Amino acid sequence: MTNLNSALPPLTEQITLLRWLRKNLFGSWYDALLTVLGLWIAYWAVKGFLTWAFTAAKWDVIILNLRLIMIGQYPLEQTGRLWLWLAFLVLLSGSSTGIWARESKYAAVVFLLPGLLALLPFSTEPRVWLVALTAIGLAGWVIGRAKPEILKRGVIAGWVISLPVIILLTHGFSESGTGFWAVAKTTLWGGLLLTFLLTVVAILFSFPLGVLLALGRRSELPIVRWFSVAYIELVRGVPLITILFMAQLMLPLFLPEGLTIDRVLRAMVGITLFSAAYLAENVRGGLQAIPRGQFEAAHALGLNSAQTMVFIILPQALRLIIPILAGQFIAVFKDTALVAIVGLFDLVGIGKTVLAQPDFIGLQREVYAFISLIYWVLSYGMSHLSQRLEERLGVGKR
Repeated sequence: MTNLNSALPPLTEQITLLRWLRKNLFGSWYDALLTVLGLWIAYWAVKGFLTWAFTAAKWDVIILNLRLIMIGQYPLEQTGRLWLWLAFLVLLSGSSTGIWARESKYAAVVFLLPGLLALLPFSTEPRVWLVALTAIGLAGWVIGRAKPEILKRGVIAGWVISLPVIILLTHGFSESGTGFWAVAKTTLWGGLLLTFLLTVVAILFSFPLGVLLALGRRSELPIVRWFSVAYIELVRGVPLITILFMAQLMLPLFLPEGLTIDRVLRAMVGITLFSAAYLAENVRGGLQAIPRGQFEAAHALGLNSAQTMVFIILPQALRLIIPILAGQFIAVFKDTALVAIVGLFDLVGIGKTVLAQPDFIGLQREVYAFISLIYWVLSYGMSHLSQRLEERLGVGKR
C-alpha cells in the first residue's frame, strides 16, 4: 500500500539539444531573427580573423621573442628562480582547489594547461618546467582533497607569505654573483613578469588602504573624515597617467641629493594609491547597503563600534561588492599597461621593443594580438574566480 504522506520526487524534464536550442535561441520569431543575425555577424568577424591568423600572420615574431615577452631582459641563467616561485603558486592553487572546491568535478583540468603548453615549440628547459608545473598542481589538488583539515592552515599561511617569497626570489639576495644573486636593476624586469608584479602589489596593498579610507570617510572624527574625503576626491579627479608621471619625473626633484627610489617601486606606489581611492568608494557603497538594524543588533549583544565593524558590518559589505571588486582588480591589471608611457617595459612596453627590431617591423598585428590574448585570458580568469566566489557565498541569493 502506498504511503500517501511520502513526498513524490519532482518531475524532471530531459533537456535535449533541440529542446535547448528552441528554448534559448529560437523561442519566437524575433529570437530566431536575432540568433541568425548574431551568427552571421560572428561568422563575418571570425572568418576574417581566422583567415588572417592561419594564412597570412607571421607568428615567428612571437616564437622568437617569447622569452622577452614573458620576462623581459631578466638574466637567462637566473630564470630558474622564477619557475621556482611559479611552482610554489601552482602548488598553493592546487591545494586550495582541493580544499575549498572539492565539489567541482573539473577543477583539476585547469592544471593540465601547463602540460598542454609544453607542446608548443619551446626549448627543452621550459618544457620540463611546464610538465613539472602540471604534476605539482595535480599533486597539490590530490593532497588537498585527501587531507583538507590538516593542510588548511598551512595553505593559508603559504598565501600570506607568497608575495614576500615572489619578491625575494625575483630580486635575489646574494651580492657575490653566485646562487640567487641580486637582480637589483629592475630595468631588467619586464614583460608579463613586470605586469604580474605591478598587479599583485597594487591589489594587495590598495585593498586594505581602500577599506581604511572608506571607514575614514564615514568616521565621526572631523580630521579623519576630511583627510579621507580630500584624498579620495583629489586622486579620483586626475588620470592615472598623471600620477605615474608625478612618481617618475616630479618625485625625484623633491628628494634629497643622492637619494633615489627605484622606478618600479614608484610605479607600484602610484598605481596602489590611485586604485585605493576608487576601491574606497566601492567599499563605502557596500557599507551604506547594510541596514541600520545590523549596527543596533551588534550593540545590543555588547559589541563596541570597532568589533561591530570588523566582525559584523565589514564582512557583509565586502560580500555584497564582490562583483565590483573583481571589476576593480581587472581594471588595475589592465591599467598597468600605462607604465609603458613612463619608460617601464611591461607587456605593452616589451611589445614596442619587439616591433623596434629591424627584422619585425610591420608586424604590429601579430604582436598586439598575442598581447591582447594574454590580457584576455588573465582577465577572464579573474572574472571566473569572482563568479565562483559569488556562487559559493550566495551573493544575490541569500
